[in-house]
Amino acid sequence: MEAWILRLDPAASELLRLAARCQHLERWSLPRASFPLGKVGYLTWRKTLYTRQAERARSLLLAAGVSEGEAAEVATWVSKTGLKTNPGTQALEDAACLVFLENEISGFAAQHAEYPREKFVEILRKTWRKMSPAATNAALALDLPPAIAQLVRDAVEEGG
Repeated sequence: MEAWILRLDPAASELLRLAARCQHLERWSLPRASFPLGKVGYLTWRKTLYTRQAERARSLLLAAGVSEGEAAEVATWVSKTGLKTNPGTQALEDAACLVFLENEISGFAAQHAEYPREKFVEILRKTWRKMSPAATNAALALDLPPAIAQLVRDAVEEGG
């Protein structure tokens, strides 16, 4: 996360770099399996996770001597509040999307081999819509496996 933050903005603040390190803080503490299957269960899990991670980041930063205002700002970013309107939130989302595309999508595809092509394209479309123009440009420059690169092209061409 932090590496992508710095690739997209070499002058990124220390606070944004700390937020990148908090992005998936203690993600394991709230397993996806603890929520119902399906879209509603997934969305509930994700929102609960964002809120929990944001509060944990805020409390750790306060304990480390970061000001209340700065800790609250990091919590806002980590909770995904203000996507597309808050620059810190957007920077974290861009980095998360790029980490997913660069490091995790192949494993995700292998784990969900039963998904039809259209579902993968829709996942990539949703990912694409969350990214800034700088992040989408960076994503297009990634050296992805050919099958994944084709899915990305399809998602972008079909309405990304």
